[in-house]
Amino acid sequence: MATHEQLPSTSSRPPLDPTITGPTTNTVNIGTRRSKLALIQAQIVHDALKAAHPETEFKIHAMATMGDKNQVTPLHSFGAKSLWTFELEHGLLDGSLDLIVHSLKDMPTQLPPQCKIGAITSRENARDVVVMKPSLPYKSIAELPAGSVVGTSSVRRSAQIARKFPSLKFKDVRGNLGTRLEKLDAEDGEYACLILAAAGLERVGLADRITQHLDSKTPGGGILHAVGQGALGIEIRSDDTKTQSLLTKLIDNDALLACLAERSLLRTLEGGCSVPIGVETEWIEKGKLLMRSIVVSLDGTEAVEAETLAEVLSEKEAEEFGLAVAQDLIAKGASNILQAINLTKDVVVDGPAA
Repeated sequence: MATHEQLPSTSSRPPLDPTITGPTTNTVNIGTRRSKLALIQAQIVHDALKAAHPETEFKIHAMATMGDKNQVTPLHSFGAKSLWTFELEHGLLDGSLDLIVHSLKDMPTQLPPQCKIGAITSRENARDVVVMKPSLPYKSIAELPAGSVVGTSSVRRSAQIARKFPSLKFKDVRGNLGTRLEKLDAEDGEYACLILAAAGLERVGLADRITQHLDSKTPGGGILHAVGQGALGIEIRSDDTKTQSLLTKLIDNDALLACLAERSLLRTLEGGCSVPIGVETEWIEKGKLLMRSIVVSLDGTEAVEAETLAEVLSEKEAEEFGLAVAQDLIAKGASNILQAINLTKDVVVDGPAA
């Protein structure tokens, strides 16, 4: 993804006080999006922080982001970066928020210089899943008849599935998780199934809707997930040592290193969420990280893959690992695929915890 755009000044907000280095009172303000899933994720972080620091008050503040406000336009048609983070970062930089809870996969790989990732929490189920229309008898995506419509707003998902099942059709589906499931379940609805993130369904208590898990080991046609999928990323101001210290107990080191490696790969390939880049990381043993990765053309007809094992014990080694895997993909021809994809638009396609 290209470097994060410069945040414009906003006259309605006070300028960032350079003396602010963290919460100025005993209340820590947590920012999040307004969706049900985002609020649940913010509450998870709130509760973990409260358990670790019972003497501190933590307050959740929700707001609508650019991606939330327009639920009609296909995500790949937007021309803006950071659809799910932009407005929240304003609050962080003007001091009205002390931290933001994101689905890590929605965070650009380049943050504003005044911001950083303060913590990555324990990773939930990172896989994509199939949610089949209840009235249909099929138990896997491989069983769908030719011409069946698969609902997804992600070209990463559609490209990988088209590679395995070229007879299927794909149609954009917008809205929060509940809205998308309603569109799927409608008797006259056109979707045979949706492709969603397992973690999102599990966090909102809808794991029973999962028909099939999709990963590299799925018989007949697995796909690799989005960079950072299943993890929560907590964004703070770069110089906020006080909030950083509060987050120490929330950091999951295995998740941190795996996700940093994935983000390094994505950053090196300069691929935003609009580019079909999938990953899957797995700790084989302590300090040994296996990364599977793929770059796919939009129609699924071309693909470059890599499977690499490396020792990863530090953040520096995680960054270097992602870089090395990206260079391997480029050597195998990934750059040709990426160059063929229109990268002139700054697009975010994988919607929040989709």
